[in-house]
Amino acid sequence: MNQRPSRQLGAFLHLSLDGYYCGVNGDMSFAHKAADDAEWNEFVAGNAKGGGMLVFGRTTYEMMASWWPSPMAAQMMPAVAASMNATPKAVFSRNLQSADWSNTTLVKGDAVAEMRRMKAEPGPDMVILGSGSLVTQFAEAGLIDSFQLVIDPVALGAGKALFAGVAARLNLTLTKTRVFGNGAVVLWYVPTA
Repeated sequence: MNQRPSRQLGAFLHLSLDGYYCGVNGDMSFAHKAADDAEWNEFVAGNAKGGGMLVFGRTTYEMMASWWPSPMAAQMMPAVAASMNATPKAVFSRNLQSADWSNTTLVKGDAVAEMRRMKAEPGPDMVILGSGSLVTQFAEAGLIDSFQLVIDPVALGAGKALFAGVAARLNLTLTKTRVFGNGAVVLWYVPTA
């Protein structure tokens, strides 16, 4: 009898050259690209068509939920906004009382246990957008199947470092790279044993 493999979980994050996914006060403005950057916009629109389920921690969810349903997002990036609003989403939070962005499920239990359960259930593959602390928890638990890291050409000097506090070394294998004219580099990794 063939058993379907578990749902895949990917992670997509922007990082500064010095390894921070956000500045000291949660600022992620370093990740924003010029509105007229056609090469970058094509990449983002292609990623948005990926399907599956989006996964967020509370902070990233609140930021995304305040932007993508807005008229300005629909005007500036119509294809991406439509995809972000239509795609199924899960937000992991013990503090949120509700998740009102369209197609969002609130997950309140232990994040690692809940993600293990979700990966074992039938359904679309999943990708975590941002949410560095959630990525760190899931990576340490061996739940992330692939990483897509955008290295932005900026050094922040301080902030929240990806994988800060991980108890054991995470070995990764580089599978693909892409360099953009705006100076960003995308690195694709998979965990190795």
